[in-house]
Amino acid sequence: MESEKKAPAVSDAGAWAMNIISSVGLIMANKQLMSSSGYAFSFATTLTGFHFTVTALVGLVSNATGYSVSKHVPAWELLWFSVVANMSITGMNLSLMLNSVGFYQISKLSMIPVVCVLEWILHSKHYSKEVKMSVVFVVIGVGICTVTDVKVNAKGFICATVAVLSTSLQQISIGSLQKKYSIGSFELLSKTAPFQAISLIVLGPFIDYYLNGTFLMTYKMSTGALLFILLSCSLAVFCNVSQYLCIGRFSAVSFQVLGHMKTVCVLTLGWLLFDSEMTLKNIMGMAIAVMGMVVYSWAVELEKQAAAKAAHHAKNSLTEEEIRLLKGDLNVAPMKDIERGETKA
Repeated sequence: MESEKKAPAVSDAGAWAMNIISSVGLIMANKQLMSSSGYAFSFATTLTGFHFTVTALVGLVSNATGYSVSKHVPAWELLWFSVVANMSITGMNLSLMLNSVGFYQISKLSMIPVVCVLEWILHSKHYSKEVKMSVVFVVIGVGICTVTDVKVNAKGFICATVAVLSTSLQQISIGSLQKKYSIGSFELLSKTAPFQAISLIVLGPFIDYYLNGTFLMTYKMSTGALLFILLSCSLAVFCNVSQYLCIGRFSAVSFQVLGHMKTVCVLTLGWLLFDSEMTLKNIMGMAIAVMGMVVYSWAVELEKQAAAKAAHHAKNSLTEEEIRLLKGDLNVAPMKDIERGETKA
């Protein structure tokens, strides 16, 4: 019994670990690939198209070899999801280009409350005071770490709003589609990836040209850049799979909280590997954020225990009611027999 109870916990921890390691590794690889001091491959949208192309190929091979089973999901839902997901990617890139880094970080921090509101509107989901308190701690802590100058303009604000809404809706949709069609995380990803890959490969070069004024065909590819593109694509497969896996098992809010843990990891690795500045303000912010994440884990566990107790109580109450009804039927039967004169002495 103990091994059965521990198995889900181990796999859940594995899903979280895979997402954190692959995401942080992807950020570090992309930083080397895209920075001016690295290989200056400044085509983020097209690179994302490469990511989903490799992911789609992995899904195709997995289905062909029987490793995963393809389940039916209506094409219009896959198309709608891909449009929302691509709006998220494009909106984030435009927001980063048009806004200051400080406002970009604030827009990312706003995703947790936005996800909470959308889940309340779409799924009538409610949150305990403990969860709300922990989310506030996480947002404040990460805000102290990352927010510096805050400048905003009309275009940048619109792009940030579209990015936050579409990203939040995309993450909620991952969980709802998995539940609606009883489909696994990898199977859903293998169905949505081709739609995103095709659209981003076609539109990506034009979006990137608008963002940085350079066309993809003018880039001089080197062996080092090609190797880092392959590394980035490989890490993206694990990152995409673990994202769908985590949201499918937990919730979009939990995934956002996890995302801020990745922010803390990136800041720490940037300080260790790239000589980034680490101030007292950064350390205080990370400490508050980590404390908020610990409180969030505790609050979610409390909610699970409360839900389990409620379900157990409801089950016991139903059993007692059935017993009372059964006793009532047994008591009524002899009375009917007496009326018919059939009761034996």
